[in-house]
Amino acid sequence: MANINDYIQQIVGAAAGKVEIPSNLKEQVLGGLSSSVIGSLTQTAAQPGGLDEVKSLLTGKTDAAKSSITALAGNLFNTNVLSKLNLGSLAPALSGLIPGIMSKLSGFLKDQDGDGDVDINDILLTLKGGASSSGILGAAAGIIGGLFKRK
Repeated sequence: MANINDYIQQIVGAAAGKVEIPSNLKEQVLGGLSSSVIGSLTQTAAQPGGLDEVKSLLTGKTDAAKSSITALAGNLFNTNVLSKLNLGSLAPALSGLIPGIMSKLSGFLKDQDGDGDVDINDILLTLKGGASSSGILGAAAGIIGGLFKRK
């Protein structure tokens, strides 16, 4: 299984392919969509009760359209990307991609360690993609691991 970062990039690329993004801004927009989704997952996971929210979204138990994680991803994208680019009428279309991208994540998280349930180990394995992690995913895995080691 690909790690969640790769999977999100694939989903973002497919979703954004339906919107005509100026070529000089395409990389920024695609990167911004991906980082907003990952940022919303990471920020939520670091909050009290956040792991349960992430787990619920990624296992498909929560409707992505109604998830606070989806709302946060939209806010991050609007604040960090759209507000800095002059995309005019494209901005709402691009922002509107977030719920669809998030819904594609439903069912991504499965039992990966073979213990019969989805638990913190499965979340960490998913964030790491089954290998050593880097960047924001490594930070997220470190945060999550740190939270659970303290308990």
